[in-house]
Amino acid sequence: MKVQNTKAKILSSLFWKLMERSGTQGIQFVVQIVLARLLVPNDYGIIALISIFIIIANVFVQSGFNTALIQKKSADELDFSSVFYLSLFVAGFLYLILFFTAPLVADFYNIYQITLVLRVLAITLFWGAFNSIQNAVVSRNMRFKMLFYSSLGAILVSGIVGITLAYLGLGVWALVAQQLINQFMITVIMWFTVKWRPKLIFSFKRIKGLFSYSWKLLVSSLIDNLYMNLQSLIIGKIYSPSILGFYNRGDQFPKVIVSNINGSIQSVMLPALASEQDNRKRVKDMVRRSIVTSSFVLFPMMCGLAVTAESLVKILLTDKWLSCVPFLQIFCASYSLWPIHTANLQAINALGRSDIFLKLEIIKKIIGLAVLVISIHFGVYAIAVGTLISGIISTFINAYPNLKLLNYSYKEQLKDIMPSLLLSLVMGTVVYNFKWFNILPLLTTLIIQVCLGIIIYIMLARAFKLECYTYLLKTFKDICKKRKGMIS
Repeated sequence: MKVQNTKAKILSSLFWKLMERSGTQGIQFVVQIVLARLLVPNDYGIIALISIFIIIANVFVQSGFNTALIQKKSADELDFSSVFYLSLFVAGFLYLILFFTAPLVADFYNIYQITLVLRVLAITLFWGAFNSIQNAVVSRNMRFKMLFYSSLGAILVSGIVGITLAYLGLGVWALVAQQLINQFMITVIMWFTVKWRPKLIFSFKRIKGLFSYSWKLLVSSLIDNLYMNLQSLIIGKIYSPSILGFYNRGDQFPKVIVSNINGSIQSVMLPALASEQDNRKRVKDMVRRSIVTSSFVLFPMMCGLAVTAESLVKILLTDKWLSCVPFLQIFCASYSLWPIHTANLQAINALGRSDIFLKLEIIKKIIGLAVLVISIHFGVYAIAVGTLISGIISTFINAYPNLKLLNYSYKEQLKDIMPSLLLSLVMGTVVYNFKWFNILPLLTTLIIQVCLGIIIYIMLARAFKLECYTYLLKTFKDICKKRKGMIS
């Protein structure tokens, strides 16, 4: 009975998390397409550079405490309020640093606009401090329905404002306004939907206790974000904001899909795994299900996106963005590895082994930096390929500890994902070659390719009786029956 209740709660949470991700990412995708048609790559390059500093600052603001609050079984009001006030203090301190160092950043990149834009955009640090606690409350209780309303409302309002300002010719400030309003609206809506309120209580002892777990996540996140954004810093300095705009636009398409599906699964999995941390066999089963399901869904999407990239960019973004196509295809391969990365790392976090998590991050980043140093000498495309090579190596590194922790080896994981990978490659080959035999308009050809890819993949999964396909089909039927029973 306990397992059934847990499964029902996980499926319900996953449904609302997917709704939140799908709704917001879907609207965001449309907004970004409209903005990309109205703005130029240089505008996106400037925002990409500035966002790096905001992202790094946010690492310190959240400090891994939100994950610690989710992981701690007995977290109470004193824990939440203490973390809240500490996060606000850190946000204020870092805002002052960014405010006074903004001119130095502008001089380094020789882009005068950076000073004011960075000072304005850094305001989001305060809202991020508040949101991190709200998200922890929602995640602990697995009430992801609340995130759906806040995210959807915020993206609608901010999207309308951003598009309006872009149409009026405000350029980079349209992107700034969109991000500011989005974060502000999330905070406001969550204030009314999440009933948690900070109390006038604070405990250094509780902070110290949480920090013993979270500091490793803080360092891990800092290393990861510095590394992930190092490419952008280098490209922005060596090349130009326009080239960086193409690089980041190529990254955006696959990232939207992966963060939507895999991110939804993993957001739900962390609290679910944490609740079962004393039952290693159960944790292994849940991790395996996460990897198999994510791979089954994401592999064909990434493969299909890569083979239709040129047509998609021409139709959605126009020819001025065609230079992002090679980057898009490379990142499709890179992001397809995320299910293996995140599932293994979430299991390690859920078991309370943030020490292992930190060691893995250090090892991976040392290897990644070595690959980056080598790839810089071969051009901007080599830098993108380097991220793929680092990602492949990282899958082995992330999976290694779970051989001991969960008795789940990399060989076993590879066996779990291989059927979906092979079917995706077959589907992708057919879809890619279809365009050579078609003289229809570009949009019509793209629609046929997408439909053909879906049909081929489902038919192959059905023909080879893939376990994951059967599982998803059964789960979908069970949900439909349950909803039908509730209605009747």
